[in-house]
Amino acid sequence: GRIALCVARFYEELADALEAGAREALADAGYDAIERFDVPGAFELPLAAKYAAESGRFAAIVCLGAVIRGETDHYDYVCAEAARGIADVSRQTGVPCSFGVLTCDTMDQALARAGGGKRDSGRHAAEAVIALAALRAQLSDGG
Repeated sequence: GRIALCVARFYEELADALEAGAREALADAGYDAIERFDVPGAFELPLAAKYAAESGRFAAIVCLGAVIRGETDHYDYVCAEAARGIADVSRQTGVPCSFGVLTCDTMDQALARAGGGKRDSGRHAAEAVIALAALRAQLSDGG
């Protein structure tokens, strides 16, 4: 199946690192049909995910981005709305959507979580939807 990457571009360096991790995990799992859709920031991710899910073209959607407390005056609101909105899309459409959005106090923390090692949030977000897409396929095949 095809995978959609919805990427909030506000922090370019973080977005690129998260996308690289996600693409690596998807490639490892044998997914090669990947389409990227860019949005300005994390707040726009749920609607982008909804458009992708409702298109019927994707087995799963990986949402990537970052919100940094020190640079976002409405940090808690943006984080909560992005998380709730992305989860709502999964539940409403049945298309697995993962939350690969870094929610950190500082840019240094975000960079530490954006690539490589145990804290590769892009990879983890892709692995989550890979697992859910496999489960959905298994159950829709009657087990």
